[in-house]
Amino acid sequence: MKTSHGVIACVIALGGLAAGYFLFTAKPQQAAQRAAPPPAEVGVIKVRRADVPLPLTYAGRVAGFRNVEIRAQVGGIILKREFVEGSIVKQGDVLFRIDPRTYQAALDRANAQLAQTQATLTQTDENYRRIEELSQKQVATAKQLEDARAARDLARAAVQGAQAEIQTTKLNIEFTTVTAPVTGPTSLSSPPEGSLAQAQETVLTTITQLDPAYVNFSTSESEFVELRGINRAREKPLTPADIEVALQFGDRAPFPVKGKLDVSASTVDPRTGTLQIRSIFPNANGALLPNQFVRVLLTGVSLQDVVVVPQKAVSQGPQGAFVYVVNSANDGVMVRPIKLYREVAGGGAVKDELKDGETIVVDGVQRVRPGGPIRPVPFDPAKAGPDKAADSGPSEAKVGVAATAPADPSQAK
Repeated sequence: MKTSHGVIACVIALGGLAAGYFLFTAKPQQAAQRAAPPPAEVGVIKVRRADVPLPLTYAGRVAGFRNVEIRAQVGGIILKREFVEGSIVKQGDVLFRIDPRTYQAALDRANAQLAQTQATLTQTDENYRRIEELSQKQVATAKQLEDARAARDLARAAVQGAQAEIQTTKLNIEFTTVTAPVTGPTSLSSPPEGSLAQAQETVLTTITQLDPAYVNFSTSESEFVELRGINRAREKPLTPADIEVALQFGDRAPFPVKGKLDVSASTVDPRTGTLQIRSIFPNANGALLPNQFVRVLLTGVSLQDVVVVPQKAVSQGPQGAFVYVVNSANDGVMVRPIKLYREVAGGGAVKDELKDGETIVVDGVQRVRPGGPIRPVPFDPAKAGPDKAADSGPSEAKVGVAATAPADPSQAK
């Protein structure tokens, strides 16, 4: 009996030891298993090198094509103003009427002077012919012939002078009716009717020609040099005709008509360090007003052989911007410093730091640890939500620079 109880006690003791050993050895393994999290799931894309459109935006000011001062070409009393101040007038419209009576009297006097000189010319011409005949018969002397010829020539010159005086007085009469040389709005102030206009001095009004309209904008010296370098690096450099110019008003409403580059300054403004550029726009309806603020949008320029990185894939560190590049050997990531060259559609342009076909992390960057395992999945902008899809939406797909990584690498375009 005692022997059976002893055996039972030994069995219980051995069982306790085995249970204790199992508990002490199993808990660290389970703890280790619980401590190792599964690989982070991240959305990735493959980047592609391509030529990327580079839209440019500048602040601009509208300027009139021409500002024409309308001055009185003859002096006199202003009889009537034929337009409303500030209104738009057309080329050839009558603006002012100046009292023409003084100039009409001068024309009558010039006509009388012409008749007098013509009579004198007839008399001297007949006298010259008589003296010439007598000279041939050796009755008149050479001195008489020379005097007759001189008198005839003087009479002819007097007729020409009288005719020129008539033309001058006729022009003065025409100048008493002041017409618009261009189409455009007039100034808000002009001399009142009944006031005296002085020739070449009195400004009657000012007309601003708005069609076409100039739009002036400026670019910094450094950006100008950069863009010039981009253009020179092209196989076929762009010309002003290759650049499309569009406008937006202050409320970002678009101006419906496209313009073109006109000319750029040949010197840099030493005060601002900028270079002024002028564009020209049709403005038949007068929607563009002088000194109006607009945004100038230039398209047609492109960056050659760059990679576009979505903004949400870019992180900032002590050394600047970087992205996580997927290491295809073990599905880990490595930090790749980059320099964002320019903002373009879909993100930032990178020149040299990324290779064609490399895979970068876009979604779940906060869950990534350098060297740690990840589970890369193709980035789906639709599942990422509005904020996450902003950097890799339709604009990125149209550009064709960054495409979602396919499950089969051989399907990558």
